[in-house]
Amino acid sequence: MIRLSVTILFAALPLSACDRQPAAPAQESRAVGVIDRGAAGTPVPDVTLVRGDGETLALGKGTGRPMLVNLWATWCAPCVKEMPLLDRLAADYDGRLDVIAASQDLDAEAIDAFFAENDLPHLDPWHDAETRLSFAVGAGLPITVLYDEAGRETWRIVGDADWGRADIRAAIDEVL
Repeated sequence: MIRLSVTILFAALPLSACDRQPAAPAQESRAVGVIDRGAAGTPVPDVTLVRGDGETLALGKGTGRPMLVNLWATWCAPCVKEMPLLDRLAADYDGRLDVIAASQDLDAEAIDAFFAENDLPHLDPWHDAETRLSFAVGAGLPITVLYDEAGRETWRIVGDADWGRADIRAAIDEVL
C-alpha cells in the first residue's frame, strides 16, 4: 500500500509543474552599464545619509556642485567591483563633482569594515540605513545617478560601470 502511494505521488509530481495559463510576456529590462536619460529632470530625493562619525548629508539640499550618487552595498559583487573606479573618478573630479557612495547595507559596521579593508581615500562611507534612496530611485544595485548643481537628474546607469570610459566621462563633463 505504501509502495502504491509513493508511486502515485511520484507520477503526479511532473503534472503539478504543468501550467495551463499562457506564459506572461517578458518584462522590459534596462541595459546594464548604459547611460539612461529617461528620468532627466527628476529632483534628487530628500534623503539624509549618515556617516559612521555621525555627520549627515541631506541630499535634497544639494552640495552646490553636481553630484554623482552611487547606491551600493557590501554584499553586492558588482558594487564592490566598481568602488575603486568610483574612488578614482572622485579623485579626478575633485572640487568639481561630488561622488557620493550611499550604502544600502542594513549594518553600519559592515560599511566601516569595508572602508577599513579597502583603500578608498576619495570616498566617504555614507549610509542610508532605511534604504529610502533605493525606493526613491526605484532600481536594484548598483545604480548611479548624476544630478546637476540644481539637484535635477541628468542621467543614470543601472548596474556596474567602467567609470574611466570615455563616453561616461564626456557625459559627466556636459554637466560641469
